[in-house]
Amino acid sequence: MDAIAERAKKYQPKPKITYKMVQEYVQKKYGFKVHTAYIAEVKRLLGLTMYDAPNVTEELKQPRKHPPKEKVDAITDALKYFEVI
Repeated sequence: MDAIAERAKKYQPKPKITYKMVQEYVQKKYGFKVHTAYIAEVKRLLGLTMYDAPNVTEELKQPRKHPPKEKVDAITDALKYFEVI
């Protein structure tokens, strides 16, 4: 019975990583906060899949703000920690 339970654990899907989890990790490890827009920008830079928003527009009202290098490194570290990359 234990062997069946162990095999079942291997086939369970990984939990989804939320932006909140990434923010908490960066806050705890590096001591500063990161905005969700910065997390999304880093994911775009890395070519990761993004959520398809139903209300997306063709043109942005404001240009995207690029995060500073230290925040990019912190977010990348968090994504590696959560095994997204």
